[in-house]
Order: sequence, then C-alpha cells, then structure tokens
Amino acid sequence: MEYNQTEHSETNSANLLNEEELLVDEFIYASTGQRFLNFIIDNLLMNYGLSYITGYAVGLLIGLTQTTYFNDLLENRTKLFLFGYLLAIFNYLIYYITCEKLFNGYTLGKIITGSKAIRDDGKPLTFKDATLRSLCRLVPFEILSGFKIRPWHDEWTNTMVVKAR
Repeated sequence: MEYNQTEHSETNSANLLNEEELLVDEFIYASTGQRFLNFIIDNLLMNYGLSYITGYAVGLLIGLTQTTYFNDLLENRTKLFLFGYLLAIFNYLIYYITCEKLFNGYTLGKIITGSKAIRDDGKPLTFKDATLRSLCRLVPFEILSGFKIRPWHDEWTNTMVVKAR
C-alpha cells in the first residue's frame, strides 16, 4: 500500500479546519418548525392565560376606582378596542421580557421545543437584549421574517435561538 504524504496532510488540514469551525460555531440554530411551535405555544399562553388575568385585574381596578371612565370605555367601542390592544402589547412585552431574562433565554414554548435565546457571542441574554428583542417583535410585518433562520428581532439585536438539547 502506497502512502501519499501530500494527500494525508491535505486531509488532516481539512479535518483541522472543520474542527475549528465546530469550536467557533458550537451552536445549532433552532429550526423554523421549532420557532413556529414556540410562537404558537407562547401566544396561546399569553392570549388565554396572561390576558385573562391582566384583563380581569385591570377591569376590576378601573371599575372600582374610575366608574365613569369604565362606563365610558364600555360604551365607546374604539376606546375599548384601543384599551384592549394596549393591554395585549403590555402582556406581550411583559411575557417575553420576563421569560427570556429571568428564565435564561427560555419561554414556555422554548422549553417544550428544546430551544433557547442567546446572544451572538454565546452569552445569556441581558435585560436590554430581552427588552429589545420584545420591542422588535412589535414592528409591523416582523412576523413574516420568521420564515428565515434569523428573523428580524434576532438580526437587529445580535441574538439567536439555538437548540438547547
């Protein structure tokens, strides 16, 4: 059997480069399917859990303290819609900021799908990162960027969602 030194050294160089790539890029992006499932689970929780609780609490508080405002709100559909919309935005921000910061990049959806949000440098999200990610999600049509590996809220904030297990 003939040993070819040039071929062997090229193979070793190629393997060495691949190993260096693995060390630099040690994270695997979460799939679009995982991210879509995260979105569905998290929005179900927000819409049917958190929104019910905050809506009830805020309605009770306004009803007890500001009866005339509450009656005016119920009679004016535009004001009621805007109030509900602002409450939904509040819930959205509170849910994502709280979960992604306090639970180290996880939300309920990410826990179930085995993914988590981290910074591009591999470090955990800061409060600023979690807040900016959440605010970026409010940009109109941002949801359509979810068909890419890195949606806008990841690109704009230098974060990513990776497989955690």
